[in-house]
Order: sequence, then structure tokens, then C-alpha cells
Amino acid sequence: MKKVITYGTFDLFHQGHYNILKRAKDYGDYLIVGVTGENYDIGRGKLSVHDSLAQRIENVYKTGLVDEIIVEEYLGQKIGDILRYGVDTFVIGDDWKGKFDHLSKYCNMVYLERTQGISSTQIRENSFRIYSIGIVTDSNNDNQIVKESKRISGFEVKSCYSENREVAKRFSETFDIDNNCSTFDDLIELSDIIYVRNAVEDREKYIRLALSAGRHVIADPPFAMSERELEELYRIADAKNVVLIENTKMNHIYVFNQLLWMTQGGLIGDVLSFNCSISRIDKFRTNLFYDLLSYALSLMLKIMGLDYASSDIKLNKGSDGTINFASIHFDYEDARATLNIGDKIRVSNQFEIIGTEGTIRGRGNWWRGDYFEIEKPDQDELEIYNTNYTGNGFKYLLKDLYNMLENGRREYLGGFREQKKMAEIIDEIKSIN
Repeated sequence: MKKVITYGTFDLFHQGHYNILKRAKDYGDYLIVGVTGENYDIGRGKLSVHDSLAQRIENVYKTGLVDEIIVEEYLGQKIGDILRYGVDTFVIGDDWKGKFDHLSKYCNMVYLERTQGISSTQIRENSFRIYSIGIVTDSNNDNQIVKESKRISGFEVKSCYSENREVAKRFSETFDIDNNCSTFDDLIELSDIIYVRNAVEDREKYIRLALSAGRHVIADPPFAMSERELEELYRIADAKNVVLIENTKMNHIYVFNQLLWMTQGGLIGDVLSFNCSISRIDKFRTNLFYDLLSYALSLMLKIMGLDYASSDIKLNKGSDGTINFASIHFDYEDARATLNIGDKIRVSNQFEIIGTEGTIRGRGNWWRGDYFEIEKPDQDELEIYNTNYTGNGFKYLLKDLYNMLENGRREYLGGFREQKKMAEIIDEIKSIN
């Protein structure tokens, strides 16, 4: 018996997929098909997949051409599969020509010509809605949303606006954006979604204007500098039935969900201590204290909860009155959380969560949500949880946002209660400052 294997995502199954499978079957007696798993697709940044894994497997099975279906779960699995299943021939479309030549050491390698004029990408572009994104900004920095939006179906950055006309001109030239709007109303008219990319002192104003115009909004946290302003933003979003979502990428990375499971599911026992430090992460801005604080608070409130008993805030201010450094302690019923926020003063970027049965640590750019490690008393080796992705993770946020918009959802990980607690803490800091 001659065994043949091929792989694919097989999203939005079409005639081209069928043709590849039919021709692959001709190379042997037994056809094995590897369908890419959802975590594998997410980990390599392939976020435009529409059909679920179960649906894609069913579509392949219904062709009647396949003898066995397996799930491709990780990079490098193909070599192990070839050896495990005793494969004689590996077949793949010729758009991958040359990429799998190294597999010829293990079996015959065949590249098949693709069916012209049809692809899952074309079907997605023709069948699903494209949301136009407009950016309001005060700097020549897009936070990678232009590049990241091109990696996922459903979005297109089409317009920009800045109160500073020279900034808008440079921004549109740098990122090849056609519509350099002269007014914010022009940006609203051309956009389904507004990304508010302004400094914290102007952020609330543009979020409020965009929501009032019935536009969905992405914005860096904090949305507002007071609890009263924040509540008004959410009131408008509710009235207009639009999404207000924070640009915190870790909320949308599956490894971060694993971190939440580890802490909230008791896998390190009862949490006793939470420590988090963060320094400057945006070279295009000054006075980042409240932005940095929001990242640290987002992690703390998700891990420790909203109901702390008391807080103690220590501030270090510069000669201009801005906050250079803050050390903030939160006492919970049976635990304590400490945040160290450095704006002008540098601190090491890291977090540590100590439980009765283990300790979780994250280092470096922990706000990306893509890496953490666990140390347990009864184990010599660390447990590592991580994923690698290009860019800064904006495409993962956009993927979740697309699903929210298409399914009529407005809630996401975090949401109003968490933002409200952040606003309360900011009000407290402002009263001291």
C-alpha cells in the first residue's frame, strides 16, 4: 500500500481544495490529510480562518477521497507524521514550491499546480464585510495597526486625522493612507471604526466624539482621566450600541488566557502575593505614567480581582510636577499586590505571582501576554508557556473585534467594571498629586 499525505487549512472549502485532494489521491492507495489546528493557526498569525476546525475536518471528510484525517498542531510536525504513518509521497500546492524540498529525504515530494481563479482569500474578500478604520493621532506613529490590519481579513485602514496638519501629512505619507482628512468629521464620515491614538489628555474627547457619531472605538487605556468621564463614555456606547474596546493586546493572546486559568483555577494554590513593574514602552510620547499604570492595573485586576480592601500610594514627582515613579500597594483579604510604575525613572519590566503551590513569573515585554513560566516546589524544571508572533499583537485584537462585530457582542475580557476600577484609582492618585 502506497501512502500519500497532504496538509492545509481547508477554510471555506472550495473546488480548488477538492482538486488538490483528488489529484493527491492519484499518487497512492491511502490518503492522509493534515488539517491545521486552531492554536497552530493562531500561533503563526493566520487569523483570517473563518470555519471552525470541526467544520473544516467535516468538509474534507465529505469529499469521500480521504482515508484518514489528522490535526496539524505545531511547526515541524510534518517530519514526525511522515515517519509515524510510513508515508511514501508528500503532496502540496505549488504556491509552496521549494519550501518543503527538505522532506525529500524522508519521502517523495510532489508540488501540484493550484486551481486558478479561486482561493479562500478571494472568497473571504468577496463574501465578508470590510470595516474601514480611521486613525486620529498626534504623532507619526500608528502603533503597527496599518501593518497588522493587512494580516487579517475584514479591516482596512483608510483615513487619518490630526489637529496638527503637518503630523497628518507625514502620517499619511509614511503609511500610504489615501485619505488625509482636514476635519475630524471627515474622518468619521469615512470610517466604521475609529482608533484614538492620542495622548491621554486628549483621549476622552475623541472617544466621546466618535461614540456619539455611532462609531466603534479602539483606544489605548485609560479612556478617561476620571470616573465620571468614563461612565459617560460607556453610557454613550450603550446608547449607540457600539463597541468601545481597549488596546491591550494581552487580553487577546491565548497564552494569556492560560495564565488566567493557572491563577484563577487554583493551579498554583491560593495567590498570596502579586508584584508587577513596568517602564516606558512608547518612544514617541512623554508623560506616559497613566498609560503605564493602566497596563499594570489591567494585569493586577484580572489576577487579583476588583475587591481590594485598601491601598497605599507613594509618588515621586519631577520639577515640572509630573510623576516620575510610583509604588502602589493594594491589600486584599488574604494577599497583597504591589505595582512599581516608572516613567522618567526606569524599572525592570516583570511580574511575579506567588501562590501556596507555585510561583508564576513573566519578564521583558510582559504586556504582550505571550510568555510566562511556572516554578513549583516539587519540580526541578520550570514549566514554560509561550507563543511567538510577529508584530505587536494588534491583529489578535482585530480578530476578536471582528468576531464581536459580526456576532453582535460588545463584551470582552476586561470591560466596564475593570475600566471603572482603574478610573477610581486614577482619581485617587490625582487627589494626591
